[in-house]
Amino acid sequence: MKKQNSMAKLVSMNGLQHAGYLAVAKTRAKVLKAFSYVIPIRRPMLFVGETSCDELCDMLINEGNTNVFIVTDAVLNKLGVPTRVTDYLDQHNISYTVYDGVTPDPTFKVVEEGLRQSLEAKCDSIVAIGGGSVIDAAKMIAMSQGNDCAPQKLIGILKARKPATPLYCIPTTAGTGSEATLGAVVSDDETHQKALSIDPRMVPLAAAIDPIIMKGMPAHITADTGIDVLTHALEAWMSVNASVETDYYAASAVKSVMHYLPLAYKDGSDLKAREEMGIAAHYGGIAFNKAGLGYVHAIAHQLGAHYSIPHGRANAIVLPYILDVNRDSSKKRLAALAKRTGIVKDSQTNDSNLTDYLITQVRNLIEIVGINPTVKGMQVSDFDKIAKAAAKEVSDTYAVPTYMSASEIKDILMKIKQASDGLSDNEETSDKVA
Repeated sequence: MKKQNSMAKLVSMNGLQHAGYLAVAKTRAKVLKAFSYVIPIRRPMLFVGETSCDELCDMLINEGNTNVFIVTDAVLNKLGVPTRVTDYLDQHNISYTVYDGVTPDPTFKVVEEGLRQSLEAKCDSIVAIGGGSVIDAAKMIAMSQGNDCAPQKLIGILKARKPATPLYCIPTTAGTGSEATLGAVVSDDETHQKALSIDPRMVPLAAAIDPIIMKGMPAHITADTGIDVLTHALEAWMSVNASVETDYYAASAVKSVMHYLPLAYKDGSDLKAREEMGIAAHYGGIAFNKAGLGYVHAIAHQLGAHYSIPHGRANAIVLPYILDVNRDSSKKRLAALAKRTGIVKDSQTNDSNLTDYLITQVRNLIEIVGINPTVKGMQVSDFDKIAKAAAKEVSDTYAVPTYMSASEIKDILMKIKQASDGLSDNEETSDKVA
């Protein structure tokens, strides 16, 4: 009897804790929504097409910049990708310094070294050429230089007092949409804990969507980053803070990804598909800039940190499970999205069937682009830490249609582990038979 009473008290306590968590999370979501309407968020000037890099450079030069700091990574620099910009700058007698020290999930040391080199070279503008990590690092360098402070001082919301050093972005992947967003993520050098800086002045002045630069992206990276775009759009669409504006960009991004990602994956030299995926990534960034993200990203961030999984692939692993969780709460919204994007043609189909069909199409797309849905080495002992961190990220940052407890997040992690273990066993058996 005493044991039953203790269990009842524990259940009651957990219920109260979850209720408190929900109240705090919903209040923060409302604050974030008010923030997005009260604080103006500019959009970068967008250049699209095979001459977009030249047009971006023309804008930079016309703005009076004469000494450019180019931020990229070692692989892109070795492949000669920055020459699309440096050759043009050479032709116009514009000085520049190339910093290729950005690593995946850049740390404060990476940002600090870039800042040191930019200040030493007395650069007056910054051009980011790369994926999300490069753009995030460039944002932090630009904000730190503009505010004459260490990057650590900028962590949080609206910490800057002055504008950033003029920043221009050329994304090399169609994924993060970072060139359109007001935030940047940087990691602690020791703990690798991610920290977020949010400020409208972090939005770049201009961005170039150049399909020629993107055509060299390997198929597996095309797949991973493409599903990242899809996740941004779907989470923005399902967000409680969605609006007419964010719905337009989210729906456009979903429609483009469903059609063009398989084409870009199959043929990397398809410039039309590359360009449309680049625009979709940009639109996804605009959508989640105001509407926010959700549990897919929160859980994926933790899977990436614990098991070294690329961010886009981690999203692809988690996305179907969260769509299932939101199936009832977002049924009308997902059904409307299925019709709006042309994923289904039959307008007479009911909302349940439309939602199920949309979720099935998402699963099919992930399979078509060859993403492995398994996570090797998942440990149940990690689940408490992962679930609590994911729950905190959501409660601190996102406005989701369905809030989950840490226990419910652990249930999803267990499903992923069971699916991963099962597929791994099947793969091993197949290898032995072969």
